[in-house]
Amino acid sequence: MRTRPLKPSDADAAYALFHRTVRGGTSQFYDAEQRAAWAPARDAAPQDWGERLTTGFSIGAFRRGKLMGFFTMGHDGHIDFAYVALEEMGKGTAATLYAACEDEARRLGLPLMETEASHLARRFFLKRGWEVTARQTVIRDSVGIDNFRMRKML
Repeated sequence: MRTRPLKPSDADAAYALFHRTVRGGTSQFYDAEQRAAWAPARDAAPQDWGERLTTGFSIGAFRRGKLMGFFTMGHDGHIDFAYVALEEMGKGTAATLYAACEDEARRLGLPLMETEASHLARRFFLKRGWEVTARQTVIRDSVGIDNFRMRKML
């Protein structure tokens, strides 16, 4: 596995990975309507994805040139995207990407990191010393989707 910063040209591959991961990997916690609202079907990434992926700190994991996971973090320490391909779960890909984000947050001298985690991601972050600060319901296309506001003091 090789890691590198994301580029705007990674937007379609990142959206496809996001879509497949949400639709195929979260059914234990979210029903079909919630998954469809969270990751709408599209032929290509939304127009703003290239910018969203490359604003702040972003890192992707690649195997044989194929994107296998990506994390993005603002300069304030907020992790926005944290997605790994279904076949990469449990292989250390997410841990590698997360470690790069935490290293960057520490390099920037940030006092804490924050995120809004799904049920699945919550378990990942808890194992790394994060705490849940609130359970919340976000609305996407008139559908409520539960997630967790979390933080880690650095």
